[in-house]
Amino acid sequence: MQRSRVPSAPLGSWLLGSTDESPRRRRIRVQALLTAPLLVTNLIGAVLAIVLVGFVVPGPEIIHPEFAWINFIAVPVFIGCVFLIGLLWGTKRLMRDLRWATEDHRPTEQNQRAALRGPWRLTRVQAVLWTAALITFTTMYGIADPDTIPKVLFTVAFSGITTCAFCYLLSEFALRPIAARALESGAPRKAAVLGLTGRTILVWLLGSGVPVTGLMLVAVFSFIRPASWQALATAILVIGGITLCVGLGLTYINIRSAAAPIRSVRRGMEQVTRGDLTASVVVYDGTELGLLQTGFNRMAEGLRERERIRDLFGRHVGHEVAANAVRRNPELGGEERDVAVLFVDVIGSTTIAATNSPTAVVALLNRFFDVIVDEVDAHGGFVNKFEGDAALAIFGAPTTLDDHAGSALAAARKIQQRLRAEVPEVSAGIGVAAGIAVAGNVGARERFEYTVIGDPVNEAARLSEVAKTVPGNLAASGRAVAAADSAEAAQWSITENITLRGRLEQTELAIPCDALESETTPADSVPVQP
Repeated sequence: MQRSRVPSAPLGSWLLGSTDESPRRRRIRVQALLTAPLLVTNLIGAVLAIVLVGFVVPGPEIIHPEFAWINFIAVPVFIGCVFLIGLLWGTKRLMRDLRWATEDHRPTEQNQRAALRGPWRLTRVQAVLWTAALITFTTMYGIADPDTIPKVLFTVAFSGITTCAFCYLLSEFALRPIAARALESGAPRKAAVLGLTGRTILVWLLGSGVPVTGLMLVAVFSFIRPASWQALATAILVIGGITLCVGLGLTYINIRSAAAPIRSVRRGMEQVTRGDLTASVVVYDGTELGLLQTGFNRMAEGLRERERIRDLFGRHVGHEVAANAVRRNPELGGEERDVAVLFVDVIGSTTIAATNSPTAVVALLNRFFDVIVDEVDAHGGFVNKFEGDAALAIFGAPTTLDDHAGSALAAARKIQQRLRAEVPEVSAGIGVAAGIAVAGNVGARERFEYTVIGDPVNEAARLSEVAKTVPGNLAASGRAVAAADSAEAAQWSITENITLRGRLEQTELAIPCDALESETTPADSVPVQP
């Protein structure tokens, strides 16, 4: 998958900062992102209204001495007092109601709805201000000249609706950090925002529907009060150009706000594809896209949980067995396999248990088993089970090995070397056997385990008993040495034929050559009576 070139921003834009910034920085950032764009947007809307009413829309001339007190006193004072003060009051009041988010308090459901409805609240404030401007200016100009009423009414309404549309989308963007805090604990039970379809229709309505309706009204007014074709053409061109710009701007902002959650989920999917299951996205959208973000987080959490279970399962039964169980549905029963078996048993375990506390014994055994597991894994086998102070390892099942006997013999020699160096407090007898055994799932349908059953298992267990009395505490069957490759077989020497406890057939006893040369038997070896 091609990696995203979009910079990673948790909230969809670097302007919004990160989710772990301090509450004070979050409050300042949100306040600035709310106030500055809304001030600029309302200023542009006011300028747009002045240009339309003064120079574009056909009708009585507004730039005239009789309207001077309105144009140069009433309009600037109204804009300065009502819009500026009203805007600052609206944003500060909203931030006061959302103080829980900037002080890191856990939101209630009422707090969540208030946060998600924040853009609507600010838009309603703008609508009230523009409605006040509509009534005030229409009344003022109508008193001076009643013929100006349609012209002023249309231009102020057109500019106000356009400004409110931008205010909604910009405030929704600025309040993303608050929405993210509100949605951390899940979405409220009742919908608090428009869905994706509703928001798209609203953008079309305010960005295209209303301006086009305005053009139609200009045409209707031209029938009621005929205007020159030059004035009518100018009005159509200017309002059409404004419609194109406004529609493009609103559509762009809407697309960006819809694409940001999708990009965050895409980046999260790329992380998961690369094997990083810690991936998560910040949920900050209250529409269906927020559900998409939430769904991704739930999917990632499910994958993490599955990986934890898989790892735990692998630690209990062996990772190869776990992998086979995942690939195919495990069933009771097994199959004959040519395997090698390694059995390790502690020498003098009763004395160890009697002279140490249970905690110390467990810690010692854990160090002991660490060496065994490490070397068995390194040689391609897996530890099938731990039996108190003993361990059973299998080579050749469930994964086939090219030289299972040689791997088991090499692992046994390496284990014995490491135990002497790393766990000198413990001595162990190690037996290795090879042959045909049944490997598969044994137990009941509700509870079973993967294991091997057969003569090699019994032979390896008996050889581990014999190993406690031979040089190096390591013994293997001649059959296992014969099945190994020549390099590993050369490390072993057949010493005698013995009859193991519980068996009728004699077993060729093989001991490592270096142990025979040293002829050293550990002093703490405990002979086992057959």
